[in-house]
Amino acid sequence: MLLAATLCLPGMALAQADAHAQFRVAMEAAERGQPTQLQGHPAQAWVEFVALRRNIDALPASQAQAFLTRHDGKPVADVFRESWLRALQKRQDWAGIRAAWSPSIRSVALRCLELEARQRTGATDAQWTRDVQAIWRSSGNSLPNDCDAPFAALAERGGLTPELRWERLELAAAEWQPAVMRAAARGLPSDQQALANDYAAFMDAPHERALSWPKTARSRLVASHGLAKFAKDNPLDGEARLPRFADALGFNEEERGRVLHQAALWTVASYLPDSARLLNRVPDVSYDERLHEWRAREAIARSDWRAALAAIRRMGATQRNSSRWTWFEARMLELTGDKAAAQPLFERAARQPDFHGFLAADRLGQPYALCPWMPDWNATQKATVANDPAIQRAMALYSADRPGWAQREWDEALSRFDDAQRRIAVEVAQDHQWFDRAVFNLRGPDELRLYTLRFPIHHADIIQREAKKNGIDPAWVAAEIRAESTFNPRARSPADARGLMQVMPNTGAAVARRLGLPWGGPNSLYDPETSIILGTAYLREKEDMYGHPYIAIAAYNAGPTPTSRWLSQRPAMDPDLWIETISYRETREYVARILAFSVLYDWRMFGEAVPVTDRMRGIEGSSRKRFVCPAA
Repeated sequence: MLLAATLCLPGMALAQADAHAQFRVAMEAAERGQPTQLQGHPAQAWVEFVALRRNIDALPASQAQAFLTRHDGKPVADVFRESWLRALQKRQDWAGIRAAWSPSIRSVALRCLELEARQRTGATDAQWTRDVQAIWRSSGNSLPNDCDAPFAALAERGGLTPELRWERLELAAAEWQPAVMRAAARGLPSDQQALANDYAAFMDAPHERALSWPKTARSRLVASHGLAKFAKDNPLDGEARLPRFADALGFNEEERGRVLHQAALWTVASYLPDSARLLNRVPDVSYDERLHEWRAREAIARSDWRAALAAIRRMGATQRNSSRWTWFEARMLELTGDKAAAQPLFERAARQPDFHGFLAADRLGQPYALCPWMPDWNATQKATVANDPAIQRAMALYSADRPGWAQREWDEALSRFDDAQRRIAVEVAQDHQWFDRAVFNLRGPDELRLYTLRFPIHHADIIQREAKKNGIDPAWVAAEIRAESTFNPRARSPADARGLMQVMPNTGAAVARRLGLPWGGPNSLYDPETSIILGTAYLREKEDMYGHPYIAIAAYNAGPTPTSRWLSQRPAMDPDLWIETISYRETREYVARILAFSVLYDWRMFGEAVPVTDRMRGIEGSSRKRFVCPAA
């Protein structure tokens, strides 16, 4: 069997592939209850864990404890412990739960299980009371069912005081959780419980009885959150109801703003006629970055450039100085006739290697700003990281399609690594086709310059072949894959989009039929070549339908119905303005991200790029852009 040191020998890739294949076979055999032969492999303990878990409900405690002791402090022991605690819960083995417990467990459900075990074994001391109370007051949202028993025991012992019940009720009101409010109120004295339940009823639907509530901070908190919740779905009605309750209970500016914020936000998000008026009614104390953006966006949607400029200038410095809002401030100045004032803002935005920075560089006729930082570690440093046992286990588990367990090993390794080792680990992960580590584990302005890690290229031959076949830019296809799946062929979304290009099964079947290709069913989308063939053809269809790539990108993400609505609302708007006024945040940011990623993949593949201004319009044959580091 392949040992850890073998990873440093020539033929490393073949040796790794062989080791991973054997590990996968052993894992699958263990899951079927068959004997395995995998001695000496760094991830052997995971095979043993899978075998133990198969019959964990009948597992002898001595065998479980031996496994925990043997692998103490390792992720495999942590994962096994969680399953073992649940098995002990089924057996009602409260002493066993206490014996197997580890303070490192963060799961609230398991922490509540351990509290119940302490209670059942007579350990309800002062510390137990403090621990249960801490969980009680930790959240205004519903807590796991495992917490019901310790909460009930705490109440019986007098540990859930009226003050604690009111504290949780207020937390629940802030989270718009009337059911949690009612649960918190159950042990209150009858007169207090009646008021608490009336508070919860107001959260369900505002009622006139609230006008006679006590004029307290608590009443104002509940009423303002209840009206805010109501205004989210009924903006104008919420605004209309606000004055009576505000006057009766004595709302302050923040409490009024809480309601008006929701009324404005959910009106402007659909560009309804009262948007500008409602935005102007929100007090300054209640404005956040999201509402500042929507005020500018709403004015842009109405082509009111001066109002948009004023909205941008009311943003905080950090938000206003981002490349996005620097670009739009310059654009608004340009559109109001002040080109001289726009120039330095375009120059500032053009220093950023993102969508709006690239737009600014195009406006100025400049090369794109890019200051790549190339990895500078040597083979010995890389081998040291690659041979770390936790990294080896993580890579084996990922290759065996156990990403959650791989993540546990990965996190354990990174907890010990310094910054340089963490960056090397990202490259090691890419060698094993685990590409999203660069997305989640590179941080800060310097590491964001590690473009070869952040923008990997895989299946390049298939991408270029299918892009050429469909007459679209291969950098666009690569950008879609990077944004959709980060080159993970097993990616699957909550909506059931699958594979590298996150194609929906119904879409895949329809595109295959139109192409005259056999359809292998939804799981065929996990095949990289199938995903690229169908996804690229679908991009071509979207561009043919809408005429421009930037609209096709929006449709690829949001679907045809909202895209058609946005086109009908703003049919003649410039592409950058149209993109910014897309009402779905996910799609708005997705379009900008895909266009920026396309530029970076053009650079990675060819060293130069199609100007983003031409790219988003689908203009072909334009001159290509160079990349220059401004610091140089």
